[in-house]
Amino acid sequence: MQLLTLQTGALAMCAVLAGCGGTPPHEGEFWDPHEEQNRSTHEFNKKLDRVFVTAIKPIVLPEPVFDGLANASRNLGLPSKAVNSVLQGRAEPAVENSLRFVINSTIGIGGLFDPAGAVFGLHETDTDFGETLYVWGWSEGAYVVLPVVGASTERDAIGWLVDFVLDPVNVAFEGQDAVAVTGVRIAGKIANRKRFGDTVDSVLHESADSYAQTRLLYLQSRRYQLSGREENDADAYDPYEDPYAE
Repeated sequence: MQLLTLQTGALAMCAVLAGCGGTPPHEGEFWDPHEEQNRSTHEFNKKLDRVFVTAIKPIVLPEPVFDGLANASRNLGLPSKAVNSVLQGRAEPAVENSLRFVINSTIGIGGLFDPAGAVFGLHETDTDFGETLYVWGWSEGAYVVLPVVGASTERDAIGWLVDFVLDPVNVAFEGQDAVAVTGVRIAGKIANRKRFGDTVDSVLHESADSYAQTRLLYLQSRRYQLSGREENDADAYDPYEDPYAE
């Protein structure tokens, strides 16, 4: 009953926010009418990141262990990706993501290893409900910063909420199993923060204007992902260049 209430609430939220997208920006532009609040949330997230980094700093594990934890965490996201591929009308990635989950959850020992990719050539297609909404014709909406989650747009914020509430893995597991699933996902977050720490630090804590840099990085990469364009221009945007540095 509680799960049904959460699911209904998520769908109701989608209906309420459906008209919030407004006019989509032109190519290369962004719409940030909530900048003051966004900046405040961004600063909160930066402080939270510092606390998180301080907490995980004593954790020292071999690189293969971090890789395994990251793999297991990603593996748990495959059922949701498969469902979204179906909703987008894309059969091939739906089948591949489903097979990856089955193979890696069994032969790959809960997703710690990736025999689906290494042996069977089945590669993950990353997607989410935000992309599903894009395929369905929803506009991007305003740029928003979510507490803990970080950079997003109105469309992607709705997508994140739906993915979180209706994730097949969350629906399937209860009690101690659900706690174990949450533990694996947290371990994956720790592993990724450790592995990509230098890149994250350069954006969040070393940029002249980390808010503007994060906004630019997110919108550029997200639009590139959704449009599927290949940028072969020698002057293509460099995602690691700080345009606000003096």
